[in-house]
Amino acid sequence: MSNVSISTSNLQIGYSDQHSVVSVQTDLTFSLYEGEMVCMLGPNGCGKSTLLRTLAGLQPALGGEFTHCDEKNIALVLTERLSMENTTVHDVVAMGRYPYTSFLGGLTEEDERIITEALVSVGFEITRSRDNEITNTPFNAHSDGEKQRILIAKALAQQTPIILLDEPTAHLDLPHRILILRLLRQLAHEQNKTVLISTHELDLALALSDRILLMTPGKGIQLDTAENLKKADAFTSSFGMDIFSPLG
Repeated sequence: MSNVSISTSNLQIGYSDQHSVVSVQTDLTFSLYEGEMVCMLGPNGCGKSTLLRTLAGLQPALGGEFTHCDEKNIALVLTERLSMENTTVHDVVAMGRYPYTSFLGGLTEEDERIITEALVSVGFEITRSRDNEITNTPFNAHSDGEKQRILIAKALAQQTPIILLDEPTAHLDLPHRILILRLLRQLAHEQNKTVLISTHELDLALALSDRILLMTPGKGIQLDTAENLKKADAFTSSFGMDIFSPLG
């Protein structure tokens, strides 16, 4: 068995302010391992994004415990249609090195090597000018699918053992959705990373994930292989319908 990378115990997630507390899920206890891709499925409002943001440290847990990962140990890719004016692909990926740079933010030769390797890992060819500087096209010149690969490269440049992604295929067509999830599975297996993805891509998650984290609104989670969850009819309980027979 691989090493545990994320572990929770009776975790309670939700939102709070000075006036109220809104609990989304309680008693979440599970473990994720190095070298696996886990897809998180469940209907809207069940807490998938809230769990990711809690594990990433963007919002506090309401109760319970989880293995704490600071910003250098966890990378988060949110669902965003980004537009960055006057920013190159290299600039975006270089942001992943900021936790490691000096006070002035300068990049070393080692940082540049890591940036290059991250881009190559997601399928980008790197060209270099005569003065050995990496040259790239503007970020905004790329398609949504290419931008998503660039953001994944940024996460890789952080060199974290854990990558969390919130619906990374939301704005993509079918071929690019397949390519992105295949890429993430490959990165998990070949680079021994823990990849946790919130997604609505049921068919792709069932086919490509190592395990499924299935969340039911207000009733916690089940974490198992897709085959075992289907045998237990867990998807019907979570979604409130037989999602494998949409015609009834």
